Amino acid sequence: MNDNLTAGAGAPGAAVLPAPRSLQVPGDGAVRAQYVEDLLGDPFADDNPHGQRALLAADERREAPAATEELLGRFGLAAEFVPWALGGRLTGVEGLARVLRPVFRRDVALGFGAGTTALFAASVVWTAGDGRQRRDTARRLLDGGRITILHREFAHANAILRGEYSARPAPGGGYVVDGRKEVVINADRADAFVAYVRTAPGEGPDSHSVFLLETDRLPAHAVRRLPRARTHGMRGAHYAGLDLDHCPVPAEALVGELGEGIYLSLRTFQVSRAVVSGGALVAGMDSALRYAVRALSESRRGLVLRGRRGRVLAGVFADLLACDSLAVTGLRLLDLAPEHALVPSAAVKYAVSALLHEDLDELAAVLGARGYDRGPAYGGFQKLVRDLPVAGLGHAGTADTQAVLVPHLRTLAAWHGDTGREAPAALFTPGAPSATLDFRRLDAEPRDPQHGCDGLLAALLGAADRLDGKRARGPRWAALADLARAFAAEVHSLAERCATLFGRPDAGGLAPAAYVLVDRYCLLLAAAACLAVCENAAPGTPDGSLLAEPDWALLALTRFGRRLGLEVPELPDGVAQDLAAGLVDRYRRGRSFDLYGMRLA
Repeated sequence: MNDNLTAGAGAPGAAVLPAPRSLQVPGDGAVRAQYVEDLLGDPFADDNPHGQRALLAADERREAPAATEELLGRFGLAAEFVPWALGGRLTGVEGLARVLRPVFRRDVALGFGAGTTALFAASVVWTAGDGRQRRDTARRLLDGGRITILHREFAHANAILRGEYSARPAPGGGYVVDGRKEVVINADRADAFVAYVRTAPGEGPDSHSVFLLETDRLPAHAVRRLPRARTHGMRGAHYAGLDLDHCPVPAEALVGELGEGIYLSLRTFQVSRAVVSGGALVAGMDSALRYAVRALSESRRGLVLRGRRGRVLAGVFADLLACDSLAVTGLRLLDLAPEHALVPSAAVKYAVSALLHEDLDELAAVLGARGYDRGPAYGGFQKLVRDLPVAGLGHAGTADTQAVLVPHLRTLAAWHGDTGREAPAALFTPGAPSATLDFRRLDAEPRDPQHGCDGLLAALLGAADRLDGKRARGPRWAALADLARAFAAEVHSLAERCATLFGRPDAGGLAPAAYVLVDRYCLLLAAAACLAVCENAAPGTPDGSLLAEPDWALLALTRFGRRLGLEVPELPDGVAQDLAAGLVDRYRRGRSFDLYGMRLA
């Protein structure tokens, strides 16, 4: 192989970079993220083979962008999903999400097809696999193999989650697996499958088990790959089907214990939710907002920040920073205290998906006719509109997170608002050193409230107290302190409403009311993360001055407050306009719109 990775000869911003000489690329996630960003080059350069022109053309053909997949393969993207102890680069998921953002900013389908699907499958092996399974899976990924996941069937789910497999003991040992799924990402080109397989009747917690199905250890006649499936979103991803017909599976293919499938899904979906939120959804929204700013800059009036369009840009920017605050908090929690991440990871996915979906509608109004453009300048926006709902699994993804969050409301019903149990500041400091994620510490039960969602709510109450001391800094700090007080009161109100709901004898039949409370709960958690990141931001860091000032948090909480139906005062003069100016400044300097403000190619 050539010693250089060529990201398109002569393509502006797509430099010829030195290839890593081993899979252990030096540098942390931030360094590798910048490497990938520069490797992929300027997405709007016409002669960049990894730019929007090439990516959109592949999408129109319903093909994966082969040249870009090959480039990422030569970079060794799969090594990002393999733990360091097994020869890969994976230490923490915050760093992993940062590496993936340059990919997701360009093409959500590419991020899944060439990347994160392998993590979702392999995380089950990292969590519960034996030594042989872990070594073989690591070697497979590091050698360029593909692995994907076969989800169990969910009621009322979409096509991706429909269909299932069942296994029965074989007379001579091992198992016989039968079943069929029509829509599985990379089913037509994976050489290993992590499969959730029914091994007991009924819907009990021990109904499913997990098997590592390695095609080189299965008889070819029993494994049939079905044709590509046509999907509305993520058209370039390889969705196909897999049919297993009386397929003999060796006993050592079982991952963990028999009947542990649902338990393992609860543990490992925490990683999936956090990476989808902190990688795909935030990065996709970053790009969507960039299209809107670009459209405004090319309009007849130019980047005029007064008026409705300026307010929309500022509001979506505030939402993006707030959602990223919650997403990064969830990622850092997995790295620092994974045993406490069950409920927070579900809340992150629920809140980020809902908020950014609303923001896409706002941006579409700003883009106008350009939002329907299929060319290289703006075609990426309509692609994001199609791809992002698939990334979050739509209604099925919402139902999955609600199933975790609704039972936790009982805990909130007994919560007393102890500010001494605030979540630690390390959770709210993007890019700060963190621990190496230990998958085996992932738990399926909520744990210590200090590190979980209750610790986030306590952080909101603590921030409200401390903001009172900043009122003298000016009207914007005073307004933020007032909003924080209103949100603190809403925390106590929510706890009282949960106590009332679950104190009734028919509480089990009040699901609609519980879902309303879940909405409010997740918005409060987003507000808590927003205030905590603002409070812990370092003004001396790149773009830290923006995060350490009140404008973005003030606008984000104002928008959250309106969603909650709270009495929200008018913003102080100039807040939205100044935040929109900060957004335009990042746009002109070529910086990302997320918390990190990284340099773009």
